[in-house]
Order: sequence, then structure tokens, then C-alpha cells
Amino acid sequence: MTTILWLKALHISFMVAWFAGIFYLPRLFVYHAESQQKDCQSQFKIMERRLLLFVTPWAILTLVFGVALIMAYGSEWFAASKWLHIKITLVGLLYAYHGYCFKLLNDFKHDRNTKSPRFYRLFNEAPVLILFAVVILAVVKPI
Repeated sequence: MTTILWLKALHISFMVAWFAGIFYLPRLFVYHAESQQKDCQSQFKIMERRLLLFVTPWAILTLVFGVALIMAYGSEWFAASKWLHIKITLVGLLYAYHGYCFKLLNDFKHDRNTKSPRFYRLFNEAPVLILFAVVILAVVKPI
């Protein structure tokens, strides 16, 4: 049981670190999309790239420890945990979101952004909603 608790603690810790970046990066995109000054845009490009590269290992480690947890609990537990299947689907959407951030970063890098600050404000809300659902599934296990 001690191993499972360590795996949970690491999984949650890396998830929190990942989400700190996932919440802040789209906010930088908002400011970047609003900016008209080239020097500010250059600074945003640096900040966005560094932030995304900084949080990507946390995303990977979240996945590693999540998979390790599933393996520690075993295949019977996994098969019986319907809530976990929904959680995994939602987490898959978060990884797609994270990947899409690389595309948006590349658009900004090459001055090809076509999206409005409003788009990025709405884009910033998606992981919050998914996080609420994932936490409820993991803690309450309603299904």
C-alpha cells in the first residue's frame, strides 16, 4: 500500500505542476494576441516557449505515474473502474490540448496567429472544466 500512496502523491504533484503551466500559457497567448509592439511580442514568444517546454516534462511524468498507479492496482481493478475510463478519456483531451498549444506556439513564433484574444480567453477555460470533472471522478467515483 505504501507504494500506491507514493505513486498517487507523485501523480498528483506532477499534475499540479503541469496544470500551473496549462492555466498560464493561454493567458500569455491572450496578451500576445493583444500586443501591437514588436518588442513585447518577442518577449511573449520567449516566455511562451520556455513555459511550454518547462511544463511538458510534468505532463509526461503525470502520465508515467498515472499508468504506474493503474498497474499497481491491477487489471481487475482497472476493468471494474468505469469512472477511470471516463477520466482517461478526459485526460486524453488534455493531452490533445497540450499538443495543440505547441501548434499555437508555432503560429505565434512565425507571426501567423489568426486567432483573437477572445478565442484564447475561451481556450483558457477548457482545462479548468476538464480538471473539475477529473477530480470529481477520481474522488467521488460516481460511476
